[in-house]
Amino acid sequence: MDYQRLTLTSPASQHSAQTPPQTSLYIPYRDGQLHLRQLLPANADFSKPPILMLHGAMSNGRVFYSQSGRGLGCFLAQAGFVVYVLDTAGRGLSLPKIARGFTLGQGEVIREQLPLVQQHILNMHQQLCQEQGKPAPSQLHWCAHSWGGVLMASALARYPELQQSVRSLLTFGSKRTIRVKSFKKWLMVDVFWNRLAPSLAVGQGYLAADKLRVGMDNESRASLTQSIDWVRGEWLDHDDGFDYGKAAKAANWPVAWFIAGQNDTVLGHPEDVADMISECGFRQVKYTLLSKANGFKHDYGHADMLTHLDAMDDHFPLIRDWYLGFELAVLKD
Repeated sequence: MDYQRLTLTSPASQHSAQTPPQTSLYIPYRDGQLHLRQLLPANADFSKPPILMLHGAMSNGRVFYSQSGRGLGCFLAQAGFVVYVLDTAGRGLSLPKIARGFTLGQGEVIREQLPLVQQHILNMHQQLCQEQGKPAPSQLHWCAHSWGGVLMASALARYPELQQSVRSLLTFGSKRTIRVKSFKKWLMVDVFWNRLAPSLAVGQGYLAADKLRVGMDNESRASLTQSIDWVRGEWLDHDDGFDYGKAAKAANWPVAWFIAGQNDTVLGHPEDVADMISECGFRQVKYTLLSKANGFKHDYGHADMLTHLDAMDDHFPLIRDWYLGFELAVLKD
């Protein structure tokens, strides 16, 4: 297999059986490498469909895991699932890092990185299952936060082969357009994201979101410009004009679950999340609003629906049970 492996063990993982082993895999990509964090349960069963997680804009894979065992990725690994968390090109531990002259945008994530990583994981599991004398999985579960859900949905709409090899799509606060109007939205989106951020990116060569403390990771000029256009315009590929909106209507979508937060008032407003569900035309989809009124502990926001300490005892178990339901369905068949 064409990848490099580095196992990272934190002091916490040395003493806690609850912390899943974490391994960094590096997949060659263009003039660098993509970082893929592998989270393994005890007695990992590589014959079952694993879960691939994708971060959003100005972010990286750490939104799903920590070396101390926190995060949805770690929670699901502890529950018995093999989990992979991707850092898209330039972000997280992927190399080279985003800097002046970095030209890749969201189109490369859709057309190149997601298909590459998908096939890499399937190939890896095939080899591991051959060694164990087990049948290899032919599908992965896809899971995304925020803009990562738009990128995953775009890749699925574009490629029928991915529609066949993706078992489910689960998103948190994912929206393609932002139609809600408020002062906070005007300040965060209209002023900062649409006007100030592009100006800063021109001067720096990229948006230094980490130094500005507006995000976990930096954003390339291409991704910034392309996401701005998509949020307020048509769902078209900037490089080749592919019509994702048209393709979405004809796509053979996997089972989907869209989760929104009651206190996510701008970046993943519940109404905008619902708009994306309608635009894609999912056939088997459910929608959950994380709110006190619906029986959850908090009115969750855009980030803390994944990072809040109470999430592990609140809605994470529902997600675990949802994934377990797919395994039970296989057993019934």
